[in-house]
Amino acid sequence: VQLQASGGGLVQAGGSLRLSCAASGRSFDRGVVGWFRQATGKEREFVAALRMGGGATAYGDSVKGRFTISRDSAKNTWYLQMNSLKSEDTAVYYCAARPSHIILSALRSSDQYEYWGQGTQVTVSS
Repeated sequence: VQLQASGGGLVQAGGSLRLSCAASGRSFDRGVVGWFRQATGKEREFVAALRMGGGATAYGDSVKGRFTISRDSAKNTWYLQMNSLKSEDTAVYYCAARPSHIILSALRSSDQYEYWGQGTQVTVSS
């Protein structure tokens, strides 16, 4: 199983980026997909998650209202649309997935995810 994250880059504050995570090797149609990020010198932080069955989503408090997670099941790919970017959004963004269902309250825990992408750098200049 491989997760390939892409779409990172350098953007000015207030701008937008869309990250993609393409999965190969298995389907996550019955599981959970998500995004985490880690800024230099900080711990990994939950960003967003999508529970495939039913489409329930969860967002970190710092990105709520600005970021949107979505999926394309036919492509086994999910996305993170990031709008109104701030300098504090600068980090390496990792996609993650698990093939099975979990309760909503567990979506934010990185321990719940079995598969991880390699990370893509997002840099927001102020």
